[in-house]
Amino acid sequence: MSLKHQKPSYQPLPTAAAMDNPAMVESSSSGSSNGSSREDVANQANLSPIGLPQTYSSQQLMPSDSDSMEEERQRLRPNQYGGDPNIPGLQSAVPTRFAAVGRSQWFTVTVLCFVNLINYMDRFTIAGVLPDVSKDFNIGNDSAGLLQTVFVISYMVCAPIFGYLGDRYSRPWIMAVGVGLWSTTTLLGSYMQHFGWFITFRALVGIGEASYSTIAPTIISDLFIHDMRSRMLALFYFAIPVGSGLGYIVGSKTAHLANNWRWALRVTPILGVVAVLLIMLIKDPERGQSEGSHHLEATTYKQDIKALLKNRSFMLSTGGFTCVAFVAGALAWWGPSFIYLGLKMQPGNENLVQDDISYKFGIVAMLAGLIGVPMGSILAQRLRGHYENCDPYICAGGLFVSAPMVFAALMVPQSSPEMLCFFFVFVAQVALNLCWSIVADILLYVVVPTRRSTAEAFQILISHALGDAGSPYLVGAISEAIMKHLHKNPSDSGLMEMQSMSQVAENATAVISTTATGIIDSMKAAADYTDAEKFEGLQYALFSTSFVEVLGGIFFMITACFIIKDKFEASRGSQEASTAQQQQRAIA
Repeated sequence: MSLKHQKPSYQPLPTAAAMDNPAMVESSSSGSSNGSSREDVANQANLSPIGLPQTYSSQQLMPSDSDSMEEERQRLRPNQYGGDPNIPGLQSAVPTRFAAVGRSQWFTVTVLCFVNLINYMDRFTIAGVLPDVSKDFNIGNDSAGLLQTVFVISYMVCAPIFGYLGDRYSRPWIMAVGVGLWSTTTLLGSYMQHFGWFITFRALVGIGEASYSTIAPTIISDLFIHDMRSRMLALFYFAIPVGSGLGYIVGSKTAHLANNWRWALRVTPILGVVAVLLIMLIKDPERGQSEGSHHLEATTYKQDIKALLKNRSFMLSTGGFTCVAFVAGALAWWGPSFIYLGLKMQPGNENLVQDDISYKFGIVAMLAGLIGVPMGSILAQRLRGHYENCDPYICAGGLFVSAPMVFAALMVPQSSPEMLCFFFVFVAQVALNLCWSIVADILLYVVVPTRRSTAEAFQILISHALGDAGSPYLVGAISEAIMKHLHKNPSDSGLMEMQSMSQVAENATAVISTTATGIIDSMKAAADYTDAEKFEGLQYALFSTSFVEVLGGIFFMITACFIIKDKFEASRGSQEASTAQQQQRAIA
């Protein structure tokens, strides 16, 4: 028997939580005719319906009558604000289809996507001209990888600060200051002639970018809900692979035309000035506006962190996203150089140019983003109606598919046609890109509105600290150690036996220790390695990414076990907080 016929005792509470959680939809629809007030419903929120014990397992939250559940979902879906016809202006305020999106909302999303695009363009411009940078500063792979590592370290350390500010103060102003900072430091860094100063300005760039990345997704979450939010997040994160690809292309081609790699770093600062002006024109929506949670007040930072640590879906999805960041960082930084070394070893490719490979790698990254990011969002929207916990399963599937494709791409450059290598890279990146918008969506619906900037910052801190902050340097350091070993033991090339691996480990430890004691010690000319030694060193170091992808898939599989409960609790928590604060204002 459907639960709606068991206890017709209270008025439905038409909220966004009801749309997200079938249990709330069913319990809300059970008494649609008795005219109870919202306060009555709020007072009964903690009471269990007859026959339903006080537990929140996914099985007990699902109503027994699937047909009536679908009817309620279809009934509520047209109402933009969770189905409350008594609140005026909500049809235009919270659209559920593209045709209903207002000009102001489109402008805000367009500006945020544009800034995210140039953000990742700037981040990967150096990767497109990395051999030229290494040659100019006379540094090896370890110091070259350190360029990205110091950037990400400053980025992740400053993210919690901006997350705290973003939950409490004007978000457009914070983003404008941050974008202005990273544009200025990028431009100034291009004039630095000493590696120590250059790497210092790369670290300052990370501070500016942290202000934007932690805040922008929360603005989208306050403008849209449900499937429309997923679509807008797909547009926003669509800029990551596309911007990264443009970074390779713009960096390599600008350096080639100007005959100086430093001019590649002077393109995005110009676009950054335009971005600052556009950011100042966007409106800052009220936090929780799209979900019907008005006038929410932020809790203390300690309470926020404590709640996030207890949120299993958030922590596990962050673990999976950390693995995604590790792989994306390592492949984006070293991928073009690795493919270039492999293809150059083939007969007839002795005059191959690095800029051409970076350009093609950028094209592949852009195409993979054009397909992968929207595909992940579309799959999630289509499957949620049948499997409520499908989001983490899609992410896990993407990583499990990407892992063997990455391994294949690492095996073929020196012996197979160029197109085959780029095909494996393309498939691997499409599968990896499935995760971007879905992980962001998971965070937004398992965390209450007043903690979302803090949650974004916390996720950035963890995913970068254990992900792409160290992966470029780690891969570079391991490759240096392997190259030294192969240089001393040429007979081991292509035949890494177990006894030689211990020597490689000792060399890796020595390289890392040397770099840790001072950057100056690592600023030395790269050894006179052969192309085969350079290729093999990077190849073995990059094999680690396939293992990390499998580990990330496991994290997402475990996330699926808890996500329905955590989503329900976040929706209920935001509604209870909003109701309590409205009652306090009424009493006052």
